[in-house]
Amino acid sequence: MKSVTDSPSATTYAVNVVLPCLDEAGALPWVLERVPPGWRAIVVDNGSTDGSPAIARALGATVVQEPRRGFGAACHAGLLAADADIVCFCDCDGSLDPGLLVPFVERVAAGEADLVLGRRRPQTRDAWPAHARAGNLALSRMLRRRTGLRLHDLGPMRAARREALLDLDLTDRRSGYPLQMVVRAADAGWRVEERDVPYLSRTGKSKVTGTWRGTWNAVRDMRKVLREAPQSQPRPQARRQPSQSQSQPQPQSPSEAPTPMATANAPLEANR
Repeated sequence: MKSVTDSPSATTYAVNVVLPCLDEAGALPWVLERVPPGWRAIVVDNGSTDGSPAIARALGATVVQEPRRGFGAACHAGLLAADADIVCFCDCDGSLDPGLLVPFVERVAAGEADLVLGRRRPQTRDAWPAHARAGNLALSRMLRRRTGLRLHDLGPMRAARREALLDLDLTDRRSGYPLQMVVRAADAGWRVEERDVPYLSRTGKSKVTGTWRGTWNAVRDMRKVLREAPQSQPRPQARRQPSQSQSQPQPQSPSEAPTPMATANAPLEANR
């Protein structure tokens, strides 16, 4: 099977993809072969017992060990290990195709968005259980009241600049990490967008939303995040990535400067 590092780069952007992993041996080959050529895949192992780290290494991924259990702990360990200007996050269970992150990165690299999120569109009846959808919808509505952002989904697929993410000083290490990223980005005036992405049935059983209890624990973590006092953080500097033919980055004209208004302004509705 093709390694993620076998092909020449498909873009001129320096990109790392963080893939939190807990016993995903069955999904890793499918996921890693879809990482765009030239991008660095960082698989953060969160205590797997099924050989996931060895499989990831064999397929060309960088493997980071994070012994502290928690989705946020794994994601943040990957962010700290990243060395690219732009960092993406994606689940490692086969439910999301990391190849779909290319337009996310293009928006961030062009300075047209600060944070791009994937809005999951389930492709099968069992891809997204009803209780998980209900919890996600409730949180989306609470997020709108807290920040004004009209988002439909708080899914894991996203892209932003690494230094800007570090400036958010994210502290949640459980299920609230993805939401805390969005809340603090909104508090800092980031332009937040979402794009539809197909959501497939995952390989194996979900560690979070596969049960009512798991979903409730995730909602509880996220409600804690929503009760945080607003944070004041700097806006990420939007700059265009130089192409291979450019020796120096081009200065940004005043007309290209971003506005502080968030762009996630589609009407709120139930996930279909």
